[in-house]
Amino acid sequence: MSVYLDCNATAPIDPAVAAVVTKYLIKEFGNAGSRTHDFGTRAKQAVEKARQQLAQVVSTGKDEVIFTSGATESNNLVILGLAPEGEKTGKKHIITTAIEHKAVLEPCEALEKKGFEVTYLKPGSDGRIKPEDLADALRDDTLLVSIMHANNETGAIQPLAECLELLKTHDAYFHTDAAQSFGKIPKTLENKRIDFISVSAHKLYGPKGVGALIARKRGYKRPPLSPIMFGGGQEKGLRPGTLPVHLIAGLGEAAEQALQNQAQRKEACLKLKDEALSALSELNPRYHGADNALAHTINFSVPGINSEAAIVALKGIAAVSNGSACTSQSYTLSHVLTAMDMPQEEIMGAIRASWCHMTETVDWSAIVRALKELL
Repeated sequence: MSVYLDCNATAPIDPAVAAVVTKYLIKEFGNAGSRTHDFGTRAKQAVEKARQQLAQVVSTGKDEVIFTSGATESNNLVILGLAPEGEKTGKKHIITTAIEHKAVLEPCEALEKKGFEVTYLKPGSDGRIKPEDLADALRDDTLLVSIMHANNETGAIQPLAECLELLKTHDAYFHTDAAQSFGKIPKTLENKRIDFISVSAHKLYGPKGVGALIARKRGYKRPPLSPIMFGGGQEKGLRPGTLPVHLIAGLGEAAEQALQNQAQRKEACLKLKDEALSALSELNPRYHGADNALAHTINFSVPGINSEAAIVALKGIAAVSNGSACTSQSYTLSHVLTAMDMPQEEIMGAIRASWCHMTETVDWSAIVRALKELL
């Protein structure tokens, strides 16, 4: 049976999280909006506990946590939800990067069609953007800066601390898509200058279909978000619909487990990474975004090997990918690797392997043998 090495697409659910999801799916199935009986009260309590569990990961208030269907919705809520404020104030400039997830890039493109101007920062060959490029791009009419925390394809961790330092004297809102990093990289997301943090449960060993937007107050004032969906008024009027209590409780448990076990999980991932780098070295691979990268991700290409052929050759051995799961059906060149100015041959050969603390032993030698047969 092949080993699963595609955790950046989706990760396995933690057993403790699965137990919580099952409890609130089957036994405690009440609606958190029902105020007339104990079932609703217990559901509401579960939601509020989860809100607190998420808030603790980034040292913020639980009233700043808004539950969504995932990081994609959270990203859209920030970018599209700030647009009315931009139109009202005349601040219609957005800064983002060329390596963002499509859930950031496409809402930005939608606003460009409505008269907003978007600056796309390009990364260096290491997959990281340069803070000085952000400094050059900032303008008086900049409404929002959106820079992901860690890239889903390369694992490259972006220099958020330096970027936030540049924004100390600027009032632009700052958003980070932390789908790949929330609960995995301590401290950075605690920075109060980050106004918005997008969270995805299924990248944190939780259930699919739920996530959160952390929207920090400035002083006592909430950020001026407008809803992009209507009907019901849940989540401070920003995210209508009956709350999926079982999923939210699962996300809360996943956040708590992450907070408690960050160090041990990272150590386990780094051990696997060292084994991978050692075994793959005989192929003389070219790594993409290897420096300052997540402990559980490598992106590499081997001269003479096409990634599609490699994925087929590795069937039954290892489940890997050649980019984002959201765009894997399109067979277009990776926009992330293209933005890094990599040669087309390397992009066509790029393989992403991503794992987690629950990943079983990986037979890297078998992976190397399978890839060698393609040369």
